[in-house]
Order: sequence, then structure tokens, then C-alpha cells
Amino acid sequence: MKPLFDIFQRYKKHKILASNFVYLSLLQGLNLVLPLITLPYLIRTLGVDYFGLLSFSFAFITYFQIITDYGFNSTGTRDISLATDDSEKQNLIFNQIMSAKLLLLVVSFVAMMSIVFLFEIFRTYWIVYLFSFGSVFGQAIFPVWYFQGIQKMKYITYLNLFTKVIFTIALFIFVKQKSDYYLVPVFNALGFITAGIFALFYIRKDFNIKFKIQPFSGIVEQLQKSKYVFLSELKISFFTNTNTLILGFLAGNQAVGYFSAAEKLVRAMGNLQTPISNTIFPYLSKEMMLNKLQTIQKINKITVTGTILFSILILFCFCFAEPIIEIIYGKAMFASILIFRILLLVPLLSFLDTMYGK
Repeated sequence: MKPLFDIFQRYKKHKILASNFVYLSLLQGLNLVLPLITLPYLIRTLGVDYFGLLSFSFAFITYFQIITDYGFNSTGTRDISLATDDSEKQNLIFNQIMSAKLLLLVVSFVAMMSIVFLFEIFRTYWIVYLFSFGSVFGQAIFPVWYFQGIQKMKYITYLNLFTKVIFTIALFIFVKQKSDYYLVPVFNALGFITAGIFALFYIRKDFNIKFKIQPFSGIVEQLQKSKYVFLSELKISFFTNTNTLILGFLAGNQAVGYFSAAEKLVRAMGNLQTPISNTIFPYLSKEMMLNKLQTIQKINKITVTGTILFSILILFCFCFAEPIIEIIYGKAMFASILIFRILLLVPLLSFLDTMYGK
């Protein structure tokens, strides 16, 4: 942990870095806790089949989230952080990225609906995919990359906490039987959309950034800058999501349910690195411009530390996989234990990609 402490120690007089780390940790903590509460409830209420259907739709929709994000969570954060003292340039970057996201959003929606109505496996539950796309829209309009770039995470942390808790409570109130399965993507989408709308209002009010559609040349410029990060994220998505889709096509929703129960726990483990990577990334982006060799050495040290910690966590989860699955999901999900063990290397690979892929 010494490399991380060195960074925070160096900047202890500037409380922004430490503050952002705390807020991101709170947000990520909620992202870890809520699934541990909601997933067992959904499995018991909807059954493995409908849980598998929702997991299949989530895996399918994730591709469109990656397309609309297009790596901007990394490149947008970097560009905004490098333009900290230039409000005009920040305004331009914001509008170019948001314009690109809207274009990608339209393309993604047309592509998704075309696929849904072309293939029966999607067409049967088309309403689930339509509602699920609402979360793609919500994530597209939520400029988390802007707040990370200016290193002000307090507001969006509170906003995310509020919306996630409210709509999680709604799940427990309204989802009472198997026929309520379609409400899950509805509440999920409403949470993302509400957070996105409030974030845009906040940016307009406090930072005087007014959204304006940009010329196509500006959109292309941003797409060109982000294409390699996008391809890297798409590669990881193929590794993590394609399994779910293939399983759904070949074995049905029940098999997807068992697989997804294990996969979501593994995904939660992988997200443990998010507060650290998102906090130090703007800082390292600036440092890279000043001293590339020294910054690479810092990244290598952090990577070694993270690899050791993830290896310890993976070993623990491998040894205690059976009680972990049984405590969280119940004995009915016994089939998820072996899957959980097989997937345990994914968080480490994801961490390495985060450190070097950005």
C-alpha cells in the first residue's frame, strides 16, 4: 500500500484527493452492499428463471452502455483535468463528448431494437429490453467523467446514494411476485435517469456549462481520441458478458441465473479497485505530462500492491466459496459455487486492464 500512501501523503495539504477517495469509497461501498441485499431477494421472489432473464438482458444491454460510454470515462476525465484552469476549453470538451454520446445513443437504440425484433429469444420479452435501455440513456447523460476531471465527487456521490437507495426500496415495495419481473429494469432505469438529469442541472447551475450540439467534426475528434480506450473496454466486455449471452442462447434462463449469481459477486469484487483508480487517475494524468518515466514507475508500484491484495482475496474466496454462496443466496443456488471459483481470476485481470488500459 506504500505507493498509494505516498501519493496521498504528498497531497495531504490539498484535501481534494483524499476527499474524492472518501466519497468514491462511500459510493462504491453502496454499490457493493445493495446487490448483496437485492440479488437474494430477487432470486427468491422471481425464481432462478426470471432472474436469469433479467441477467441475460443486462448482459445484452451492457454492450450498448459501453458503446455510449466509448471510453469517455477515461479520456474525458483526463482532458477535463488537464483543462482545469480553462473554463472555455472545459465547456468545449463537455459539449463535444455529450454530443458524441447522444449520437452513439441514437445509433445504439436503433441497433438494439432491430436485434430485439429480429431474433425470437429477444422478441418474446421485448418490453424488458426496452425498459432496460433506459439505464443506457441514464448513464449516457450522467457526466461522471466531468466530476472526476474537476475532482469534485461530493455532489454526485450524494446524488447516486439518494437515487440508488430510493429505487432499491421501490424494488422491495413493488416487486412481490414473478409477474413483477418487468419492474426491475424500470426502477433501475429510473434511478440512472433521475441521477443524470439532476447532475446536468447542477453542472449548468454551478459551473455555467450550457449544453449545445457540436459540429460533426468535434464529435469525430472526441471519437478518435477515445477509440483505443473504447476497444480496450469492449475487449473486457466480450470476456465478461459474452459468456452470459452464449449461455442464454444455448442453455436457457435457468443456467444464466446460476451463472449470473456467481458472476455478480465476482464483479463486485472487481469493483473494489474503482475508488482508488478513479481518484488517482486525474492526478496521474497530470503527472504523466510532467514526468512520464516517474509516473509509470508509480503505476507499476500500485499495480504490484493491488495484485498482491487481489491474490489474497481470491485465495480466501476460493477456499470459502461454498459458505459464501450459501449465506448470500441460499442452498438452492448450490450450482453457482463451482462457477464462482472458476471466475475468481476475473477481478485481477480487470484490475490489470484498468491500470494499463487507461
